[in-house]
Amino acid sequence: MSRWIMAWTVVALGLWGVGAGCGKPPEPAGLAPEVDPVHGHLLHAQPPLPTVKLWLGSQELVAEVARRPVEIATGMMFRESLPEGHGMLFVFPNADRRSFWMRNCRVPLSAAYIDPEGVILEVVDLEPMDERPVPSQSDRVQYVLEVPRNWFRKHGLGPGTLIRTERGSLRETFFGLR
Repeated sequence: MSRWIMAWTVVALGLWGVGAGCGKPPEPAGLAPEVDPVHGHLLHAQPPLPTVKLWLGSQELVAEVARRPVEIATGMMFRESLPEGHGMLFVFPNADRRSFWMRNCRVPLSAAYIDPEGVILEVVDLEPMDERPVPSQSDRVQYVLEVPRNWFRKHGLGPGTLIRTERGSLRETFFGLR
């Protein structure tokens, strides 16, 4: 008789254990991953980033600074506007060939590919929501500055323009080097 009691106890405990996981509520939405697992960008607009004041010739611009990989990968995605006189500066740890695209970006932009000394190498226009990469021609790009479409043209700026901050060159500002 005690064998039957023991067997039923084991079966009952087993069924209770299996059923215990069935009624578990789903994970709250806030705990779902907020970073795209393939591309490394946020799945929503990132909050405003720290800013720096830039001078391009005589023109002044306030730029958010994207330095961390997730900030760089997200960039202007999911944002609805970029005010005149504002932009986003992407700071990379080293110079290399860069390529930008407009995934989930609704704002028409122009982007300057910039060398380690802070000199604009080239300016490209980026089409909203276009996922085709727009590569730099140079492999000496350490910074990329995105601004509202045609901002560079309107102000007569392009290749050869030097960019500085209130703390000096881009290299001094972001890497403490002269």
